[in-house]
Amino acid sequence: MPSRDAVAANRARLTGYLTGADRADPEDPAQVWAMQMALRVEKADPPQRAPLLVAAARAVVLLCLDERSAPGGPWAASMDGWCDARIRKIARRARGAQWAAAQQVWGVTTESEGESARAFVPSRVGDVDQRVRKLQIEGTDVPGDLPAQPSAGPVVLWVNPDLPMTVGKTAAQVGHAAMLAVSLLTVDETYRWLLDGCPLSVCAPTSEGWARLLVDAGQGRAVAVRDAGFTEIAPGSVTVISSRWSPPTGRSSV
Repeated sequence: MPSRDAVAANRARLTGYLTGADRADPEDPAQVWAMQMALRVEKADPPQRAPLLVAAARAVVLLCLDERSAPGGPWAASMDGWCDARIRKIARRARGAQWAAAQQVWGVTTESEGESARAFVPSRVGDVDQRVRKLQIEGTDVPGDLPAQPSAGPVVLWVNPDLPMTVGKTAAQVGHAAMLAVSLLTVDETYRWLLDGCPLSVCAPTSEGWARLLVDAGQGRAVAVRDAGFTEIAPGSVTVISSRWSPPTGRSSV
């Protein structure tokens, strides 16, 4: 069982990390820090979009809050290096033997409704393990729609309904949103959330609902992810907004 002190330290890193927005990237692309992610996309039985994104987001935040990421842990230096640079994630497709091999690389795997994703301990791009490097970045799009309403709390990740993104791009964005969501929780709430396995929902609001969420984010009641614009979308685009959610009375959180 993780200690509360470890969770508090990891939460402090996530709420206080340097975004690196004012920093230049290293001249050598191999020195750029990134968190690699693997989405399990079997050819014969492709996953559904919504649970796959839930698994991806949970994998990221579970890794970030893991006791091994806390000061003195084996992942701490890597987490510090990543959070002190520009936060980047790279989602890849894995299946069959490649998925099995990737489980041997440091990271956290999660499942949601039978769909699986793994977040790997961040590293410099030039140091990515070959078992991860060989995984394809293309081909992550899968069928299915996102629900309009959450089913699990206390965190909901709302994906911009007016911004087309591939599933791989969306996975990276909801992973970032799950990290930022800890700023909406106290240390004790974050600790309980981790003990529960970090349940969350990934939803698609209406355009009107998205407008209200932008207001909430502007007033500190929610947290917005603004993309740096390295791939697919324009710099500064708000991709996902994290908010709190409690199930209706008489209905338990999944």
